[in-house]
Amino acid sequence: MKRNRMVVAAALAVFAVTATIALQANDDHSSNPVQFRFQPNSLVLSRSVYAGDANTVAPGQTLPPGCVAGNVTVPLIAGGSNQVAVTCGAAIDNGEYPNLEDSHNVWNNDGPDASFGVTSPIFLDNIDAKGKLIGTLAVPSDQLVTSFSSKSELAVNLASDGKSITLVGYHGGPGFLTAPNQLDVSNSNTPGVIDPTNPATSNYYRSVAEVDANGRITVTDGNAYSGNNGRAAFKFAPYYYLVGNNNNGGLSKTQLTKTQVGVNLVTSTGAELLIPEQTAPVPPGINMIGDFEVTQVGYTTADKPGKDNNFRGLTIFNNTMYVTKGSGGNGINTVYQVGNAGVLPTPTDAKTAPITILPGFPTTLASGVAQDGTAGHAVMFPFGIFFANANTLYVCDEGDGGLVAPRVSNGQTNVADDSELATAGLQKWTLQVGTWHLVYTLQDGLDIGVPYSIFDYPASLNPATGGCRNLTGRVNRDGTVNLYAITSTISSNGDQGADPNRLVTVTDRLNALSLPASNSNGWGHFTTLRTAQAGEVLRGISLAPAR
Repeated sequence: MKRNRMVVAAALAVFAVTATIALQANDDHSSNPVQFRFQPNSLVLSRSVYAGDANTVAPGQTLPPGCVAGNVTVPLIAGGSNQVAVTCGAAIDNGEYPNLEDSHNVWNNDGPDASFGVTSPIFLDNIDAKGKLIGTLAVPSDQLVTSFSSKSELAVNLASDGKSITLVGYHGGPGFLTAPNQLDVSNSNTPGVIDPTNPATSNYYRSVAEVDANGRITVTDGNAYSGNNGRAAFKFAPYYYLVGNNNNGGLSKTQLTKTQVGVNLVTSTGAELLIPEQTAPVPPGINMIGDFEVTQVGYTTADKPGKDNNFRGLTIFNNTMYVTKGSGGNGINTVYQVGNAGVLPTPTDAKTAPITILPGFPTTLASGVAQDGTAGHAVMFPFGIFFANANTLYVCDEGDGGLVAPRVSNGQTNVADDSELATAGLQKWTLQVGTWHLVYTLQDGLDIGVPYSIFDYPASLNPATGGCRNLTGRVNRDGTVNLYAITSTISSNGDQGADPNRLVTVTDRLNALSLPASNSNGWGHFTTLRTAQAGEVLRGISLAPAR
């Protein structure tokens, strides 16, 4: 426990210093000459540091906080009501981050509580192309926090005008604290979409933070993604475009469409549109963009409403919105186009915008079932996406996260399964005669499945890289592209999203149609720029905003 207190104290000390910088940057009248500014031609790395201690969670306490087990009566739109069961869990460990002093691990609580998470502060590191730290901006924790261990959060995207970046976090609704060390916030209700069947009873907005080149922060609250998390936001003036998921309650497939709360959930997930600095919209005014159903591509049975739209990755290229789905047991893990090519959805046409799978990308269900009904097919796990040009698309595949018994592969201990070793990493797709084709997958240097050690961290929990998540890039005049990605992990930790992960970079040749040879002057080989420390996670990467 002593060691854990030292880690937390150090993290809070860093937070105190950088939070002061952030507040000064928001004060136009500050007389302090030291003001945070993102440097030109640099990068922004989002991360979080666990701020909890042993007292953050008490063994035996009810989880999620405020959960009441039993049946909830939910009115039906047509009259009458249904009974829906709500179940709770109990903490089996305290709030200590994994440490060398004892066997406590706060992430063990993810077992009895599927909603488990702990809010933590957000840091934006300004780094150069080699990963060297230029400066750090802390997002004040009374404005916005993230959920530690929620691996799909804190994507960072550069606005279309290049003058700001955006990210999504949590801002407390009336009566709920915006601060570190709040439990199960990532599965809470939003204040405008309350699901009485959700065991996580707290209320938090899914809010967009926009940060300009001088570190000034503007937060816009949203009511979408009740019961789950917002993943990413992209500003294309005058709107924010978002992706995420919702619904942590117990409403059945049928009940979702026959209850008002169910309808509210179904129509406030997936791709969303939010107007900067406006009051958080409430149903039916939440601007969900389109709706994808697996029946659109030939499957006869629709999934649970809303779950086909469990989107994570997001980019806008050539005035067109693209998203990915790579998690959950429903829907199709693949890459989608949202709206018509060259035309971004607006509040007037968002609901009718088409969502289509890019030609050539997988159409197999996340369960491995193909359109012909056969099972056992390979499944993709796409996350971040980056268009180098109209005909070249890079896709981060994070892998399935499957941990297998240690075995020797290429002379090294490896804990990844065969599927992950074959497909995870940075995929290169090219558009040929109207259809996208997978050209190759960059893996060299990622060391997929090879455990690595973290200073002052239990060796039994050593993580291995599983693939990559968020992604950005820069195209060069010499025909190469520099790509930067955040890694996913595999481990025996109670929640792999809490593992210390890495920022990596690789250079590729745009016109290459095959993997480079080992003597290719460094291109095609990943190098590690930053490795998270114990108690830290890396989340998003973007080019920095300019003034």
